[in-house]
Amino acid sequence: MVKENIELKDYLRETNLIHARLIILIIVLGVLSLTLMVRVWYLQIYSHQRFEVLSKDNRVRLVPVAPVRGQIFDRNGKVLAENIPVFNLEIVPENVKNMTQLLDGIAQLIELTPNDITKFRSLVRARPDFESQVLKVNLSEQEVARFLVNKHRFAGAEVQPRLQRNYPYGGELVHVLGYVGRINQRDREKIDQQAYKGTDYIGKLGIEASYEDQLLGKVGFEQVETNAHGQRVRRLDLNPPVSGDDIYLNLDADLQVKAREYLGGKRGAVVAIEPNTGGVLAFVSNPVYDPNEFVNGIGHRSYNALRDDINRPLINRALNGRYAPGSTIKGIVSLAGLENGWNKNASVHCPGYYKLKGSTHRYRCWKRAGHGGTSMLQSIMRSCDIYYYQLANWMGIDKMHSFLSSFGLGQQTGIDLIGEPSGLMPSKEWKKRVRGTPWYPGETLITGIGQGFTLATPLQLGAVTATLANRGKRIEPRLVNRLVHGDEKAVYPVSNQLVEVEASSENFDHIIAAMQAVVEHPRGTARRAGLNAEYSIAGKTGTAQVVNIAQGAKYDESKLTEFQKDHALFISFAPVEKPEIAVAVIVENGGSGSGVAAPVARKVMDFYLLGKDANAVDVESEVSLSAPNGQPAVEQAALESQQPLQQPQPEVR
Repeated sequence: MVKENIELKDYLRETNLIHARLIILIIVLGVLSLTLMVRVWYLQIYSHQRFEVLSKDNRVRLVPVAPVRGQIFDRNGKVLAENIPVFNLEIVPENVKNMTQLLDGIAQLIELTPNDITKFRSLVRARPDFESQVLKVNLSEQEVARFLVNKHRFAGAEVQPRLQRNYPYGGELVHVLGYVGRINQRDREKIDQQAYKGTDYIGKLGIEASYEDQLLGKVGFEQVETNAHGQRVRRLDLNPPVSGDDIYLNLDADLQVKAREYLGGKRGAVVAIEPNTGGVLAFVSNPVYDPNEFVNGIGHRSYNALRDDINRPLINRALNGRYAPGSTIKGIVSLAGLENGWNKNASVHCPGYYKLKGSTHRYRCWKRAGHGGTSMLQSIMRSCDIYYYQLANWMGIDKMHSFLSSFGLGQQTGIDLIGEPSGLMPSKEWKKRVRGTPWYPGETLITGIGQGFTLATPLQLGAVTATLANRGKRIEPRLVNRLVHGDEKAVYPVSNQLVEVEASSENFDHIIAAMQAVVEHPRGTARRAGLNAEYSIAGKTGTAQVVNIAQGAKYDESKLTEFQKDHALFISFAPVEKPEIAVAVIVENGGSGSGVAAPVARKVMDFYLLGKDANAVDVESEVSLSAPNGQPAVEQAALESQQPLQQPQPEVR
């Protein structure tokens, strides 16, 4: 019998091995289970709110709906700022996997400039990825068609119908309306982000900026269902936006256009005000620029051309231009003298110059031969400087400053535009505080003829003229007449304040009669502007020096560059008995107030009061006319500009 060798198993070792493997398996399963549980806790509990929103957003998206911006109309209902439909190409960055690839693909269908790409990437960096960002505005019909045919290739990109701001009058009203522009980073730091959801534009200047809150409206929201590519499938719910208020101005668009036309391409400003309401009828600053170029962002080259233009079209001269008012304020200086006890019948001898006691310096009159004995009425009518040197010296700067300030000189008018500067009505205190030097008697003299430190804007001169027309009722000028709510059609009138200037009605009558003689008397400085007028006119000419004329030197316009010539000014109102319009005109480097600025004002008044172009004599025809002293009118106008000035005056500050 054969015996086999049988190997006995080591059950203990095998049992230990199995137990070890089971322990390892249990540990692995435990770790995996714990990891799974932690992950489930993180997803289901810790990040529940976030993923709940994301989950819903895969199906439903809350999209802001921009309100329709309010429109702007003139006093006759003509549209000045409107909203026109356009198609924009917009992208939601979070729905795009490869932005560079997407942009390259779109560029094969639609022309994208480097500026388009730069602005888009800037928007993407500045705004949340889930918001729609504009890549290109105002697509043509062909571009829309090409994109829609290939839309399936561009997940995250959509053609969206939008409303874009448009200004039908172009540059004619740009210094009144301003313009809207794309919201930039500086704007975002100041605005309520929620109020501008879905809105890419904000008012930058003028009425658009000053009444931004009223024009904007209130944002709405809609719930839309989207597909896996983030593209809209259908609308689920809508909370509609509230349209902005429509604005009706006091301004007459036709008068505005005509007033700028009457300036004849010259640099300057025209402000026309309705005296009894303060409503601004015309607010012209020339030259102008097209605000439509700024709506979607003007190119650097175009903007630099405007910025560097020697005529400075970007400056709103009517609001921000500050000029020496010259002889236009002589009527108010006279009124100040009467209110302080000056005898209106007093005669001042004008030999052609004036000297302070103990001084050899001669302060000259524009008429070198002098006016002889001159009354107050004659001093205004013929614009005698010597009369005002003596009156100012008698009155003193303190009294003169106090009274002229009550008329609004040196102060903001309170017009409903952002950024109005003050003018400058100098005083002893002002000079000591700003210049650190005492006030000199000679400075009082030249302040009396509207020169020296005195500065006023065209708007301020217009408001002063309206106050004269109102015989002391100083009403804040207003561009906006009323707001009309877009949905309810509720009307909200815009109010303004009234301040009474303390002066007797008798003194007002005397000054206004003298200003009427300026235009209507045969020897008045603006008589040519009053020829054949069908209504009564009161006015005052003025000329403001730009460069200093040395003592004893003669003003020679032929030796001056264009920008060194005097500014021409004229203020007026009509009809005198019941004023309906007050006008202030400034023509930069125009020379003669009587020959250049006054005819512009006459044409403005004729167009507004009579509905036709004026019959006033143009500047060119003045050459053939004779002045009362036998000199050609142009020569007399040149003499009128020879007013002494202690320091050069800038055109605009």
